[in-house]
Amino acid sequence: MSLQLGQSAPDFKLYANMNEQFCLSDFKGTKNVLLLFFPQAFTGVCTKELCSIRDNISQYNNTNAQVFGISVDSVFTLAKFKEEQQLNFPLLSDFNKEASTNYDCMYDSFTGMGMKGVSKRSAFIVDKEGLIQYAEVLESAGDLPNFDAINEVLNRLP
Repeated sequence: MSLQLGQSAPDFKLYANMNEQFCLSDFKGTKNVLLLFFPQAFTGVCTKELCSIRDNISQYNNTNAQVFGISVDSVFTLAKFKEEQQLNFPLLSDFNKEASTNYDCMYDSFTGMGMKGVSKRSAFIVDKEGLIQYAEVLESAGDLPNFDAINEVLNRLP
């Protein structure tokens, strides 16, 4: 069942590295949150998407939005990817696939390679009250989220 606008966002507790844990609920009342689920680190489209966020981070900071990239890659893989791409926002490991499952954004099978349990490229905006204000789950890993629509929603939120 897909998540609906206005619905409470499923909480999660994910790690950016061995010592840094993030809970969605920690931002309730303080920041809007942009969640960007992506299939796998070090792939072309994922790199393009996340580097675009990196290059435009001030736009998200100006809307009081915390950005998180989320994939099923390990914390070690994500740390290396973040370092190599000089990403300026946290990448969270959903290694156990709980957040991707709760946000209904998992491929049954990924790219004909028979890989199961990979996150679909998806974007969710969670407002300061913990409610979903934007939801986009893409079937094709080659597509990018509609960043114009994302920015429009973020600019409207208090």
